[in-house]
Amino acid sequence: MFLLGALLFAHGILLENLSWPEAEKVLTKDAVVVIPLGAESKEHGPHLRLKNDYLIAEYLTKRVLDREDVVVAPVVNYSFYPAFVEYPGSTSLRFETARDMIIDICRTLARPGPRRFYVINTGVSTRRPLQAAADALKQEGILLRFTDLDVIEPVVKTIRKEPGGSHADEIETSMMLYIAPQSVDMKKAVSDYHGDHPGPLTRDPKNEEGTYSASGVWGDATLATREKGRIATEALVSAILSEIDALRNAVPGF
Repeated sequence: MFLLGALLFAHGILLENLSWPEAEKVLTKDAVVVIPLGAESKEHGPHLRLKNDYLIAEYLTKRVLDREDVVVAPVVNYSFYPAFVEYPGSTSLRFETARDMIIDICRTLARPGPRRFYVINTGVSTRRPLQAAADALKQEGILLRFTDLDVIEPVVKTIRKEPGGSHADEIETSMMLYIAPQSVDMKKAVSDYHGDHPGPLTRDPKNEEGTYSASGVWGDATLATREKGRIATEALVSAILSEIDALRNAVPGF
């Protein structure tokens, strides 16, 4: 529970809303700092917006704020997404840039005292630079953990009907119907899955080094429902809350 001046915060607090003297009072050695990470310019097929991951990160952040005594940093809206760069509007940082950005954010926020950081991670390719950042920060006694979306796979496999895929697909579209239905245009949802192939998504059917998808969907978005989204999303929220609780009791540097 945070006490700041005359204001009492029963749960989480947004760092961006504080002055620096107020920030100094909450950025203590016992604080858990949460960093939301969600792309705000990355393709998600014709039926979802470029800011899809950002919307997910914002939603998950609100759920965490309601339940956990954490300090939440501003959303990081760019990262490592090399699989989508053929689709206009998609952006990707270099691996090293994505890694170092997280390292620098944690290092500077750690200066007053925090040693525990949790990234609400909404991507798959982002796991690699996040793990590299965690490995580097560990050498400095700073503990960084992050969401792995595979944590909800045992739940997702009980509701998934599509033959394969994992991007702007049945499950992700279902989650958006639950999280931000106004951002979904199901009239434009498509099924676009041509088997599992190595490499990034590609709009070129002759590109044998990629996974062909004319739409940017990898899977069957037409199978999405709000109820499937509720099940997957609530499982993800539960997992994130449990991971933050575990981080709070972990010993930095080990």
